[in-house]
Amino acid sequence: MADLQDDTSELDGLPDPYKPVAASGAAPLERAHAILAAHPVADGYNGLPCALRNLHWYDLELGESAVDTDVPRLREGHVGVLFWSLHLPEGVAGDRIVAGTLEQLDLVNTVVRAHPQGLRLVCTAGQATDARNCGRIAVLPGPAAAAALGDSLGILRALHTLGLCVLTLSGVSWAGEDGLTRFGEEVLREMNRLGVLADLSGASADTARRALAVSRAPVLFTRSAAGTLRPHPANLPDDLLAGLGAAKGLCMVPLTPEQTGPSVQDVADHLDHVREVAGPDCVGLSGTYDAGTAHPQDLGDSSCYPHLIAELLHRGWSEPDIALLTWGNVQRVLRTADFTARATQQRREPSTAKIADVDG
Repeated sequence: MADLQDDTSELDGLPDPYKPVAASGAAPLERAHAILAAHPVADGYNGLPCALRNLHWYDLELGESAVDTDVPRLREGHVGVLFWSLHLPEGVAGDRIVAGTLEQLDLVNTVVRAHPQGLRLVCTAGQATDARNCGRIAVLPGPAAAAALGDSLGILRALHTLGLCVLTLSGVSWAGEDGLTRFGEEVLREMNRLGVLADLSGASADTARRALAVSRAPVLFTRSAAGTLRPHPANLPDDLLAGLGAAKGLCMVPLTPEQTGPSVQDVADHLDHVREVAGPDCVGLSGTYDAGTAHPQDLGDSSCYPHLIAELLHRGWSEPDIALLTWGNVQRVLRTADFTARATQQRREPSTAKIADVDG
């Protein structure tokens, strides 16, 4: 156990987040670029895989105007990590959800292999850092819909073997309005054993609270802002934000007008609020580019993150807090999930639970 704990304390391969990297007298936008060059953005939700299914040809390394995300714009925006959503278009149901998710995973692998100078597929914090140090943008597959499991823990393990890193716990009988069932709790424990992160975006309040209590690894809200500032079904009330902070989870604020508002200032308001309620260790960013949503002014594509960081600097955010927001908090969650998985595998065999037996 001590060896496992020691592994989680390794350096991220980036500058010390408490050591200033930007000239104090520089303009906010210039400082933002300097900070992001040292502490790049880990973007918690990107819908590019689904968007690419509608294109007959594309070149992400050269640049692709038909989408919001390509390698030149990711580099301009100082994005170091992307969570690529495996969610499927509305209307896909039944067995097609399992098959469609497998097709999405196959597409992610195909796209990354086709762009080796810009992208690298990863699943751990260490691999993400290695990719960044080699000049590549790290791609983590997920989140996927809970329905992609087909109520089978064996399918969960198969998807993880194929690269799945995040699963959204909503929209199924075992993770619904009434919270996690006994089978749902077993799914979450198996995710902890594998190192698959739980995304609670869109989950009911009861499911979110039970997941916070059951999970041994940090949980994510990959697309949630502050419900106090803007009422929206996916935004979080302050008591849930406080609970997330106590559990050292992560609220990744989306850049969408419907959840955060139409301007950079509105997004910054939500980041301020989440940081105040949940703590600076529990706030992150979620671009939601290529996910079929609009974006606030001056945040129209994946190159625009420096504008948001400049606004935070203008508001008095410290460089250490920005380093946590952009890179450090996601790295911590990934490291902790990996440590939890290795520790759990020493004492827990793969679960053979069946939903019919557990939930009756």
